Amino acid sequence: MQIVYQLLFLIVLVAAVWLFTHRVLAIRRNILLGRDTDLTDQPARRWKNLLLLAFGQKKMFRNPLVAVLHFFVYAGFIIINIEILEIIIDGLAGTHRIFAPVLGSLYLVLIGCFEILAVLVAVSCAIFLVRRNIIKLKRFISKDLDGWPRSDANYILLTEIVLMLLFLTMNTADQALQARGAAHYLPTGDFWVTGHFVPLFSGLSDSALIAVERGAWWLHILGVLAFLNYLPFSKHLHIILAFPNAYYTDLRPKGKMENMPAIQQEVLYAMQPELAANAPASDTVPKFGAKDIQDLTWKNLLDAYACTECGRCSAACPATQTGKALSPRLIMMKTRDRAEEVGRSKTPDTKSLLRDYITEEELRACTTCNACVEECPVSINPLHIILQMRRHLVMEESSAPQEWNMMFSNIENNMAPWKFSPDDRDAWAQ
Repeated sequence: MQIVYQLLFLIVLVAAVWLFTHRVLAIRRNILLGRDTDLTDQPARRWKNLLLLAFGQKKMFRNPLVAVLHFFVYAGFIIINIEILEIIIDGLAGTHRIFAPVLGSLYLVLIGCFEILAVLVAVSCAIFLVRRNIIKLKRFISKDLDGWPRSDANYILLTEIVLMLLFLTMNTADQALQARGAAHYLPTGDFWVTGHFVPLFSGLSDSALIAVERGAWWLHILGVLAFLNYLPFSKHLHIILAFPNAYYTDLRPKGKMENMPAIQQEVLYAMQPELAANAPASDTVPKFGAKDIQDLTWKNLLDAYACTECGRCSAACPATQTGKALSPRLIMMKTRDRAEEVGRSKTPDTKSLLRDYITEEELRACTTCNACVEECPVSINPLHIILQMRRHLVMEESSAPQEWNMMFSNIENNMAPWKFSPDDRDAWAQ
């Protein structure tokens, strides 16, 4: 019978890893639909960003209470799942707590720490559920999250609570069986948390206890493998992508816009026409800005997949807070949705990110203040996407509000945004 369980475990494990790998490769393919950009300069600063922003969650600590709770969930869930290594070995080899004899008293300390973290994870997730569904913080009840995004966040929090409770139940039943001297349940000593709850199972028979322990063991590992495969379809993919996203963040000073050499060249020729006569001929017509995801960079698409949908960007955005159509969070969600659609399509479609997903009204509401970039805990830059799409509207479609066109005309004729002759520019001093 044991060999049947081992074979079943092997099948489930291989299937879960294959499905996860297949989905991750699809996401990688979608991200690489974007144009290339080199973000490998200043490696020391990039490693520092990865350690502070992704591992250390530096920006989260602007709100210490929420940051501590989030750290419990993040660190606790990651550390607890170290025990998955033991579960996998036990499942494949047909053993039980294979590390206990090897680690001796250290094993008891490790399991004790894992149990404390499990309690902290469960409590923190419960508090986050209350914040989202009972207190209803403004950024969590925004229409941005209507439908699946709101449910997704709740599913994840509930799943983490269930997984932690299964882990604690498994340990409690295991210790009850140890106390009874059941076969294969080697004594490890009292675990720090669940050791206090063993009397709760005193009324169960040995066979019932084994059923509880084995049931919790199987449900826990199956839940973890299911969570693994749910992750790439969820906003919680940021658990993984926050690290590369922090490393490849834009290191330029915030607010410094990306100039296009082709545009600078055209301006130079307009100001010095004699240079245009000697300009080298080019067979390619430069493309200005971005209309669809293929025109964005791969980093823009990585940003979209790394988005946590926390809403801090939109909560800080003056356009969002004054009732404009723009929501930086929604810009990232729509970009990810479009990347998914293009990635699934076998043939080119007639849609584009511009207008079919993101409207001109949204793009023009942006004040380019960089508040969204500053607030994002995982170094996402919605502004870069907005600027590239606005550049396409202005330079490829000549589409701009009348006020902008007046400013463009003044710059072209007067070399300044104002309708004054350059000769009169110093008249104010009089």
